[in-house]
Amino acid sequence: MTTEGAAPAVRLFPTTSPLPSGLVLRHLVAPDDLSAMNAIANAIRAAEGTPFYTTDEQFARFYADPPGSDPATDVVVAELDGRIIGYGRAAWHAELAGNRIYEVIPFIDPAASGVAVFTSVVDALEARARSIAGTHPPGEKSFESFGGDLAPERDAILVAAGYTAIRYFFAMVRPSVEDLPDAPLPAGLEIRDVLPEHLPIIWAAEHESFHDHWGYAPPTDTDYAFFATDPVQSDTTLWRVAWDGDEVAGIVRSFINADENDRFGRLRGYTEHISVRRPWRRRGLARALIAASFPLLRARGMTEAALGVDTENTSGALRVYERCGFRPVSRQTTYRKPLA
Repeated sequence: MTTEGAAPAVRLFPTTSPLPSGLVLRHLVAPDDLSAMNAIANAIRAAEGTPFYTTDEQFARFYADPPGSDPATDVVVAELDGRIIGYGRAAWHAELAGNRIYEVIPFIDPAASGVAVFTSVVDALEARARSIAGTHPPGEKSFESFGGDLAPERDAILVAAGYTAIRYFFAMVRPSVEDLPDAPLPAGLEIRDVLPEHLPIIWAAEHESFHDHWGYAPPTDTDYAFFATDPVQSDTTLWRVAWDGDEVAGIVRSFINADENDRFGRLRGYTEHISVRRPWRRRGLARALIAASFPLLRARGMTEAALGVDTENTSGALRVYERCGFRPVSRQTTYRKPLA
């Protein structure tokens, strides 16, 4: 029985090993914890030089229904001597190839909190992921986490914990959005303004394009809702979609994160979510759509463009982006280890 107005009882997050002195791992209390968690995420990104920022509103929207994760059971909040110092999330998805990936996503700075604290959060998330995996049929199952050149302490801890780097991704920037020459739209195609009734068609075409990409997982209803309604990325006036009759041939879904630009004092637009369906590949369509995006960004006052790319993309995306004037500014790493 609780007293009206009393603080809710703390629900401890299950752990499998002793915790460092003063450390408490507990379940999420939403919405109370969210602002502090977002501040930690932004501070870690800034310390690592990662050019990404989320407002409290964006963060709360994400954690209302995070992909592959139940915030009531799968989010751990780390408190040291009564102060929130980090958090983490367990999530999972099934790749098209059939293997199941259990994501271990810690947002805690090992340089500030210590290796033992970071390791305790990772251990707790792995334990939760194992519990989730136990409800799934037998098959190939792996833990997955992330690191990169800007977070050497994190990388070293993950490697020591048995994770192996299996894939690398570049964050790339083009220092201007001036016109890109020699980028004609292939014959027979046209760029049309996006109408509301186009959204399901564009969504289906984009995911068909990604079927042969490494790590592809079929989308969920949550993914579609984000695609259609996210306040930052769903501004369709910045999208460039090429049509061949009534079929979508290729897409670039550009966006501008105004709050992020204010935070970092820059004018950056993202030329992201680049996809070309197989029948229209090797014809310069991706380059043409990227080129068609620059005038839209420039008209909004942007002075640079950015994107991310799988360095081993089999369609040659990295070479295309380099020829469009993008250059790597950092490298991210995907780590995996077998889930025993």
